[in-house]
Amino acid sequence: MAIINPSGNYGTVTIVGVGLIGASLGLALKQAGVVNKVLGVGRSRENLDQALKMGAVDEAVDLVEAAKQSDVIVLCVPVAQMRAAFEVIEPHLEPRTMITDAGSTKGDVILAAKEVLGKKACQFVPAHPIAGGAQHGASAAKADLFVGKQTILCPLQENSLQDTDLIEGFWQSVGSIVKKISCVQHDAIYAAVSHLPHILSYALMASVVNSEDADQKLSHVG
Repeated sequence: MAIINPSGNYGTVTIVGVGLIGASLGLALKQAGVVNKVLGVGRSRENLDQALKMGAVDEAVDLVEAAKQSDVIVLCVPVAQMRAAFEVIEPHLEPRTMITDAGSTKGDVILAAKEVLGKKACQFVPAHPIAGGAQHGASAAKADLFVGKQTILCPLQENSLQDTDLIEGFWQSVGSIVKKISCVQHDAIYAAVSHLPHILSYALMASVVNSEDADQKLSHVG
Protein backbone atom coordinates (compact mmCIF):
# COMPACT_ATOMS: atom_id res chain seq x y z
CA MET A 1 0.00 0.00 0.00
CA ALA A 2 1.04 3.58 -0.54
CA ILE A 3 2.60 5.68 2.19
CA ILE A 4 0.13 8.42 3.05
CA ASN A 5 0.62 11.70 4.87
CA PRO A 6 -1.50 14.75 5.74
CA SER A 7 0.05 16.97 3.09
CA GLY A 8 0.30 14.49 0.25
CA ASN A 9 -1.40 11.55 -1.38
CA TYR A 10 -3.97 9.34 0.36
CA GLY A 11 -3.29 6.32 -1.82
CA THR A 12 -6.19 3.96 -2.37
CA VAL A 13 -9.40 5.23 -0.81
CA THR A 14 -12.49 3.08 -0.40
CA ILE A 15 -15.89 4.75 -0.13
CA VAL A 16 -18.54 2.51 1.40
CA GLY A 17 -21.90 3.85 0.28
CA VAL A 18 -21.82 5.85 -2.95
CA GLY A 19 -24.91 7.98 -2.57
CA LEU A 20 -24.82 11.77 -2.54
CA ILE A 21 -22.12 12.08 0.13
CA GLY A 22 -19.99 9.13 -0.98
CA ALA A 23 -20.04 9.90 -4.69
CA SER A 24 -19.40 13.60 -4.04
CA LEU A 25 -16.42 12.65 -1.89
CA GLY A 26 -15.02 10.49 -4.68
CA LEU A 27 -15.38 13.31 -7.19
CA ALA A 28 -13.80 15.81 -4.79
CA LEU A 29 -10.82 13.60 -3.96
CA LYS A 30 -10.10 12.94 -7.61
CA GLN A 31 -10.50 16.58 -8.56
CA ALA A 32 -8.07 17.53 -5.79
CA GLY A 33 -5.56 14.99 -7.11
CA VAL A 34 -4.87 13.50 -3.68
CA VAL A 35 -5.64 9.82 -4.42
CA ASN A 36 -4.24 7.08 -6.61
CA LYS A 37 -7.49 5.16 -6.84
CA VAL A 38 -11.03 5.29 -5.44
CA LEU A 39 -12.89 2.05 -4.81
CA GLY A 40 -16.66 2.02 -4.42
CA VAL A 41 -18.61 -0.37 -2.23
CA GLY A 42 -22.39 -0.39 -2.01
CA ARG A 43 -25.63 -2.31 -2.06
CA SER A 44 -27.26 -0.18 -4.74
CA ARG A 45 -26.16 -1.30 -8.20
CA GLU A 46 -27.74 1.85 -9.62
CA ASN A 47 -25.60 4.11 -7.44
CA LEU A 48 -22.45 2.10 -8.17
CA ASP A 49 -23.04 2.19 -11.91
CA GLN A 50 -23.72 5.93 -11.77
CA ALA A 51 -20.61 6.56 -9.65
CA LEU A 52 -18.50 4.61 -12.15
CA LYS A 53 -20.05 6.43 -15.09
CA MET A 54 -19.40 9.88 -13.64
CA GLY A 55 -15.88 8.99 -12.48
CA ALA A 56 -16.54 9.23 -8.75
CA VAL A 57 -15.03 5.76 -8.30
CA ASP A 58 -12.59 3.77 -10.41
CA GLU A 59 -13.79 0.29 -9.49
CA ALA A 60 -16.79 -1.28 -7.77
CA VAL A 61 -15.67 -4.05 -5.39
CA ASP A 62 -16.89 -5.88 -2.30
CA LEU A 63 -15.89 -4.64 1.14
CA VAL A 64 -13.58 -7.56 1.93
CA GLU A 65 -11.55 -6.99 -1.22
CA ALA A 66 -11.51 -3.24 -0.62
CA ALA A 67 -10.39 -3.51 3.01
CA LYS A 68 -7.35 -5.55 2.02
CA GLN A 69 -5.98 -2.88 -0.31
CA SER A 70 -7.17 0.42 1.17
CA ASP A 71 -5.15 3.18 2.77
CA VAL A 72 -8.26 5.05 3.88
CA ILE A 73 -11.79 3.66 4.24
CA VAL A 74 -14.69 6.11 4.46
CA LEU A 75 -18.03 4.81 5.74
CA CYS A 76 -20.83 6.79 4.10
CA VAL A 77 -23.61 4.40 5.08
CA PRO A 78 -26.50 5.05 7.50
CA VAL A 79 -25.50 4.94 11.16
CA ALA A 80 -27.51 1.75 11.69
CA GLN A 81 -25.29 -0.02 9.14
CA MET A 82 -21.93 1.04 10.62
CA ARG A 83 -21.54 -1.94 12.98
CA ALA A 84 -22.05 -4.41 10.14
CA ALA A 85 -19.42 -2.58 8.08
CA PHE A 86 -16.91 -2.72 10.95
CA GLU A 87 -17.57 -6.46 11.32
CA VAL A 88 -16.68 -7.08 7.68
CA ILE A 89 -13.63 -4.80 7.76
CA GLU A 90 -12.06 -5.94 11.05
CA PRO A 91 -10.50 -9.28 9.97
CA HIS A 92 -8.91 -7.64 6.93
CA LEU A 93 -7.87 -4.27 8.41
CA GLU A 94 -4.19 -3.59 7.75
CA PRO A 95 -2.20 -1.86 10.53
CA ARG A 96 -1.74 1.39 8.60
CA THR A 97 -5.23 1.61 7.11
CA MET A 98 -7.30 4.45 8.55
CA ILE A 99 -11.09 4.56 8.78
CA THR A 100 -13.30 7.64 8.97
CA ASP A 101 -17.01 8.09 8.46
CA ALA A 102 -19.79 10.52 7.57
CA GLY A 103 -22.34 9.47 10.19
CA SER A 104 -24.70 12.08 11.60
CA THR A 105 -24.39 10.77 15.17
CA LYS A 106 -21.18 9.71 16.83
CA GLY A 107 -21.76 8.03 20.19
CA ASP A 108 -23.35 4.86 18.83
CA VAL A 109 -20.88 4.64 15.94
CA ILE A 110 -17.92 4.97 18.30
CA LEU A 111 -19.37 2.31 20.60
CA ALA A 112 -19.77 -0.06 17.66
CA ALA A 113 -16.22 0.64 16.49
CA LYS A 114 -14.72 -0.07 19.90
CA GLU A 115 -16.74 -3.24 20.41
CA VAL A 116 -16.01 -4.65 16.96
CA LEU A 117 -12.51 -3.35 16.22
CA GLY A 118 -11.10 -3.72 19.73
CA LYS A 119 -7.48 -2.57 19.77
CA LYS A 120 -7.83 -1.58 16.12
CA ALA A 121 -10.31 1.16 17.11
CA CYS A 122 -7.32 3.50 17.23
CA GLN A 123 -7.43 3.38 13.42
CA PHE A 124 -10.90 4.97 13.35
CA VAL A 125 -11.26 8.77 13.44
CA PRO A 126 -14.98 9.66 13.57
CA ALA A 127 -16.21 12.50 11.37
CA HIS A 128 -19.43 14.21 10.32
CA PRO A 129 -19.33 16.38 7.19
CA ILE A 130 -22.12 18.96 7.47
CA ALA A 131 -23.06 18.84 3.82
CA GLY A 132 -25.94 17.58 1.74
CA GLY A 133 -28.63 18.59 -0.68
CA ALA A 134 -32.27 18.25 -1.61
CA GLN A 135 -31.52 15.42 -4.04
CA HIS A 136 -30.18 12.01 -3.09
CA GLY A 137 -28.13 9.32 -4.78
CA ALA A 138 -24.96 9.34 -6.85
CA SER A 139 -26.68 11.17 -9.70
CA ALA A 140 -26.90 14.28 -7.49
CA ALA A 141 -23.21 14.21 -6.54
CA LYS A 142 -20.98 17.22 -7.09
CA ALA A 143 -17.28 17.73 -6.52
CA ASP A 144 -17.70 20.98 -4.59
CA LEU A 145 -20.25 19.65 -2.07
CA PHE A 146 -17.82 19.99 0.85
CA VAL A 147 -16.19 23.29 -0.12
CA GLY A 148 -16.57 25.81 2.69
CA LYS A 149 -18.68 23.38 4.73
CA GLN A 150 -17.75 22.19 8.19
CA THR A 151 -16.66 18.66 8.92
CA ILE A 152 -16.74 17.79 12.60
CA LEU A 153 -14.04 15.45 13.89
CA CYS A 154 -14.57 13.63 17.18
CA PRO A 155 -11.16 12.04 17.82
CA LEU A 156 -10.91 9.06 20.16
CA GLN A 157 -8.51 8.93 23.09
CA GLU A 158 -6.98 5.96 21.28
CA ASN A 159 -6.15 8.00 18.17
CA SER A 160 -2.57 9.17 17.77
CA LEU A 161 -2.00 12.83 16.95
CA GLN A 162 -0.47 11.74 13.64
CA ASP A 163 -3.56 9.77 12.64
CA THR A 164 -5.93 12.55 13.71
CA ASP A 165 -3.91 15.04 11.68
CA LEU A 166 -3.99 12.69 8.70
CA ILE A 167 -7.79 12.46 8.71
CA GLU A 168 -8.09 16.19 9.34
CA GLY A 169 -5.95 16.76 6.25
CA PHE A 170 -8.04 14.24 4.32
CA TRP A 171 -11.26 16.19 4.88
CA GLN A 172 -9.52 19.51 4.32
CA SER A 173 -8.31 18.26 0.94
CA VAL A 174 -11.91 18.32 -0.36
CA GLY A 175 -12.49 21.87 0.88
CA SER A 176 -13.95 21.20 4.32
CA ILE A 177 -13.41 23.45 7.32
CA VAL A 178 -12.55 20.97 10.06
CA LYS A 179 -13.64 21.49 13.67
CA LYS A 180 -12.81 19.13 16.55
CA ILE A 181 -15.22 18.49 19.42
CA SER A 182 -16.05 15.54 21.66
CA CYS A 183 -18.64 13.00 20.57
CA VAL A 184 -20.80 14.01 23.57
CA GLN A 185 -20.78 17.65 22.47
CA HIS A 186 -21.47 16.67 18.87
CA ASP A 187 -24.47 14.50 19.67
CA ALA A 188 -25.93 17.06 22.09
CA ILE A 189 -25.71 19.78 19.44
CA TYR A 190 -27.12 17.51 16.74
CA ALA A 191 -30.04 16.47 18.94
CA ALA A 192 -30.89 20.11 19.69
CA VAL A 193 -30.70 21.15 16.05
CA SER A 194 -32.67 18.15 14.76
CA HIS A 195 -35.47 18.89 17.21
CA LEU A 196 -35.59 22.61 16.40
CA PRO A 197 -37.95 22.31 13.38
CA HIS A 198 -40.44 20.39 15.52
CA ILE A 199 -40.25 22.97 18.30
CA LEU A 200 -40.78 25.80 15.82
CA SER A 201 -43.71 24.03 14.17
CA TYR A 202 -45.39 23.47 17.53
CA ALA A 203 -44.84 27.13 18.47
CA LEU A 204 -46.27 28.29 15.14
CA MET A 205 -49.31 26.04 15.52
CA ALA A 206 -49.87 27.30 19.04
CA SER A 207 -49.76 30.92 17.86
CA VAL A 208 -52.33 30.15 15.15
CA VAL A 209 -54.67 28.32 17.51
CA ASN A 210 -54.51 31.16 20.04
CA SER A 211 -55.02 33.94 17.51
CA GLU A 212 -58.31 35.86 17.29
CA ASP A 213 -59.06 34.56 13.79
CA ALA A 214 -58.00 30.98 14.52
CA ASP A 215 -61.17 29.45 13.07
CA GLN A 216 -60.70 31.28 9.78
CA LYS A 217 -57.03 30.28 9.50
CA LEU A 218 -57.66 26.65 10.41
CA SER A 219 -60.50 26.39 7.92
CA HIS A 220 -57.92 26.63 5.13
CA VAL A 221 -55.93 23.66 6.41
CA GLY A 222 -56.54 20.55 4.27
